[in-house]
Amino acid sequence: MTHHGDMLPSQQHRYDDLPELTPRQLHDRREGVFLLFAGLFLGTLAMLNILGISRFIKLWEYDFDGNGIPTAFAVAVGVLPYPMTFLCTDFISELYGKKRANMVVWIGLVLNLWVMAILWLGGVLPGFENLADDGSLVKDNAGRLPVFFEVRSLAFGAVTASMIAYLVAQLVDVHVFHFWKKLTRGRHLWLRNNGSTVVSQLVDTAAVILITFALGALPIPEGASVVQTLLVFIGTGYAFKLAVALLDTVPFYFGAHRLSRALRLPPPGAKHVSGTSPDGTDVA
Repeated sequence: MTHHGDMLPSQQHRYDDLPELTPRQLHDRREGVFLLFAGLFLGTLAMLNILGISRFIKLWEYDFDGNGIPTAFAVAVGVLPYPMTFLCTDFISELYGKKRANMVVWIGLVLNLWVMAILWLGGVLPGFENLADDGSLVKDNAGRLPVFFEVRSLAFGAVTASMIAYLVAQLVDVHVFHFWKKLTRGRHLWLRNNGSTVVSQLVDTAAVILITFALGALPIPEGASVVQTLLVFIGTGYAFKLAVALLDTVPFYFGAHRLSRALRLPPPGAKHVSGTSPDGTDVA
């Protein structure tokens, strides 16, 4: 059977209750679903990098020391869409294999660099802002820079931190996903979905908070303990991501089975004796 590109093999798994697709139908379906998850992944990544730490959402406060300075449990607004990126890479890993999941992760890194390049270029080109005698930007009465430069300043720190944390965490997610898949011989879909995300989310959360703080882009309330505040940020962010990750088990489990049928791939956990294996290679 012919191929429509190395990344989209044309062989298909046979389901008794489903008709065989033509090579063109199979190609279009597999390409369309891959583009959907890759586009959602990359679009979410760009959005969260721009939003970054431009605003923190307060969940609750607690005064640990009784000194009248409560510690706020908060998550950065950029964290809200982030768990979606792990769900997308889990789908790509399950349906298209480790090689293509890693490819999307690396393209995401390039996207991060592109975002930073545009932010840098937008700041160095001449504009219409008011300048002081020394050429610096004039702040408003609240001590803020013009909106773009406030976003740019926050985004630079957040994007630099997220690039390092993202690359490590996403690659950890892909590798741990396939570790569990190999260990369980393709069974227990929920385990590889949650097992990979639980580890990678902890790596990502700790790395992005610590690096952002090291770059001076993470606000620490005056008088608050730095160590305690950082631990609260890490714990709160991780708890939020973990809760979302556990909730996405149902759509992942349901989606993986439905999409395997639609794309004529072997069902999750099946022994692959014919058709297309989940790592994206054709099996005789």
